[in-house]
Formats: sequence, C-alpha cells, structure tokens
Amino acid sequence: MDYRRVGRSGLTVSRLGLGTMTWGTAVDSYEANDQLTTFLDAGGTLIDTAPIYGDGACEELLGGLLGKTGVRDDIVLAGKAGFVRRRGQVVKDGSRRTLLDQLDLSLSQLATDHLDLWQIHTPDPDVPLEETLAALEHAVRTGRTRYVGISNFTGWQTGIAHTWLAGRPEGVGLISNQVEYSLVNRDPEDEVVPAAGHLGMGLLAWSPLGRGVLSGKYRGGVPSDSRAASPAWEEFVGAYLTPGKAAVVEALARASEGLGVTIAHVALAWLVERPQVATAIVGARTTTQLQENLASEDLTLPPEIVQALDDVSQAAR
Repeated sequence: MDYRRVGRSGLTVSRLGLGTMTWGTAVDSYEANDQLTTFLDAGGTLIDTAPIYGDGACEELLGGLLGKTGVRDDIVLAGKAGFVRRRGQVVKDGSRRTLLDQLDLSLSQLATDHLDLWQIHTPDPDVPLEETLAALEHAVRTGRTRYVGISNFTGWQTGIAHTWLAGRPEGVGLISNQVEYSLVNRDPEDEVVPAAGHLGMGLLAWSPLGRGVLSGKYRGGVPSDSRAASPAWEEFVGAYLTPGKAAVVEALARASEGLGVTIAHVALAWLVERPQVATAIVGARTTTQLQENLASEDLTLPPEIVQALDDVSQAAR
C-alpha cells in the first residue's frame, strides 16, 4: 500500500481507506472482522466512520473489533459528526451541542480517547458557521482529536472555513475535505480541488466507484440483488445510470480488457492520482469485493489511458 500526507499536514494515510457506512446493517460483525483484517494485512491505515453509520451500530461494532485486535495505534481513525437521526429522519445539525455530543459518543463506542481526524459531515445552513467551526477548535484543544477537517463543503465554503479557523488564536488548520469524487462525478474539480490546492488541504474521496456504477455491475441492467434495485437506493444510484455515464463505464471496460484488470481497478487507479487526493475510501459488502478493490494498488495507468478517460468523462458531465 502506498501512503500520502493529507495536504500539507503531517498526517500520513494509506491512499485507499476503508469505508464502514454499512457496518452493522448490510455488513455483520463476522464480515466486518474479515474486512478489517484484510484491510490491515494489505497495509491500509485510514478507517472512515461516523455515528450515523449502520443506523447507529457501526462505531460500537468497529470499536469492539479494534479492541480485540489491538491495532488502534496502527490506524488513522477518521470520524465525522453533523448528521443525526430524529423522529425517524436523518437531519443535519451543526450546532456545538450536537457535534460535541456526537464526538463523545464516538469516542465511547470506539473505545478510544481521541480520533486522528474529526470532520464536519456536512454544512448546516441553519447554524452559524463560526459555531460549527468552534466545535472543531474545541475538540483539538481538549485532546479529543489530533486533526480536523470538513466534508461535503463547496469550494467557497472551504475557503471561508479554512480562513476563519486559521486566523483564530488557536491556529487550528483544516487539513481535509471529504467529497464525492469519481470518473462519473468530477464536480470537485471546478472549485473544491483548486481551493484545496491553494489552502494546502487534502481530499478524501468518497464513493470512488460512482455509487457502484464504476464496478461495471450495471452494464447489462440492474441486478435484482443490487442497491439500485432497492427503493431506498434507486434514486441514489440511478443518477449515474445515464447514457453519458454508461459511455464512461464502456471506456473503463476497454481499458480493463487491454490491461488485464477489472473495471474497478482502472477507476480507482485513475482517481488516486488526481491532484490533492490523499485517499479514496472504498466500502464493500463482502471481503471478496474489498480484496478486489485493494488490488488496484498494483496498477499504474499509462498516460494515454488516463487522457482517454479524462476526455470521455468530461464529455459525460
């Protein structure tokens, strides 16, 4: 596994991270244990989590596994706060009270006294940004996290947040922005990537396989056991099941055939070499899927294939 600094910070992470969004729901404790072992054996370090994941069951499950394996000091534990479930609905809440309550809950469930990276999960337009950012500053000052970042912030929001925090007496700097980024979603390149480059921040890319579309499993239609076949996920995945995005998948398929690798390998290899990307967060339902994704670390794309993928994906925007 290759490793990178997150932006200009001193934090080093594996360039493929482990996503845990479905741990505790689609991924049970046995499968989670296998995935964690597989990830660590491959040299992975960054594990991405949040108290909302797995309908609230993820972090307790992860904490138990970390305690059993004794690997806490070997990993980079990246948590988030800002989404909460209330009256059966998931809502944004960037208030100081909720953010710090969620942080304390995460620390308790993960059985650790600190996170390595704590991120605001999403901007909350109903709460002053200064209040939200002050929670990050307080978490660093009290030792509950080593570094802080943001997630799903636009370019201008990133600039404002970074400038406000850096200008405070504490001098706590944002080191990262976690955003959706893939060959079928290159929107971050318009504003977020330039902002991150200017500010010395790294990007953590979520859904690097385009909500599963870039695995190639939808080339022949929607499998009955796939997420796109579920009413809860149909719209989420369906946004990328368009003719333009299909052309990107076919370009990946041609490249994968020529290189003798999977479609997903090509998609991940393209992404991890993009400017400012520190890590691509891969989640999987099975250990086999995770192993296949981690194997993309062995692939370096020829420049002509990179250019071809750039061209077809830009045309699909």
